[in-house]
Amino acid sequence: MRKRSKYRPKGVVLDVMTYVKSGIQTVASVPEAGVNLQLRNHMAFDEIMKGEPTSFHANDLIEAFNIAEALAILGIGNDYRAEIWAAQDAVFNMAKRGVDKGSYRFNASELEAVRFGMDLHDEQLRVATVKEMEQALVIVNKTIKAKKARVVKKREEANA
Repeated sequence: MRKRSKYRPKGVVLDVMTYVKSGIQTVASVPEAGVNLQLRNHMAFDEIMKGEPTSFHANDLIEAFNIAEALAILGIGNDYRAEIWAAQDAVFNMAKRGVDKGSYRFNASELEAVRFGMDLHDEQLRVATVKEMEQALVIVNKTIKAKKARVVKKREEANA
């Protein structure tokens, strides 16, 4: 059997100037990325607050706080890492209860942590460039592939 080659061709950027300029822009100034992302995060939070949440809304909040942590690793909001972790813990506990009992609701202390986390994530999105956002996505994907992320499971699955 023949040995598989390690060669992988690199991608070709056809318009280098546009690529560089888009990397310098802030995420908030790109309507397709920043504004839609903020709307999606706040809609998920609002649905949970209204009392009509689903697992999709919890997943949206989990994704938002994973990106917030990755942006903090990159240096954007690094001073607020403890608050980001508190918001992640709050969403994780809410999602665990939701998977077990079917009720995706926050308690009072979790709600305050998530509110502050959402405000912090909005500020991160206003400051971060598109390139930093892409780097944050790479960090999150590497963490998930390395199986270092916490997974929300049912109690029966967790004990097995």
